[in-house]
Amino acid sequence: MNRMLVSAALATAVTLTMAMPSGPARADAAMDAMMKQGEMDMAAGKIEKCYGVAAAAKNDCQTATASCAGSSTKDFDKSAFIILPSGTCGKIAGGSPSPS
Repeated sequence: MNRMLVSAALATAVTLTMAMPSGPARADAAMDAMMKQGEMDMAAGKIEKCYGVAAAAKNDCQTATASCAGSSTKDFDKSAFIILPSGTCGKIAGGSPSPS
């Protein structure tokens, strides 16, 4: 009886584990959803890119000299941007809605 119970529990655990998406797959889906929401917010004018205000390694996306988010190497890089609520960039010294 105990042996059957253990076998059934183990089979259930293995089946559930195999049926669940893996960590990276869930992370990819979450990233895709976040990117899609960001694109919709940008198109709706809720957010904007602000160039020239990010600290080194705090940029939100690829630049001419950095390969991905968080990889800029100097403070206030004019080609690095961060995403801010619309209307905020113009209130920050050195902020620009376009790269220089």
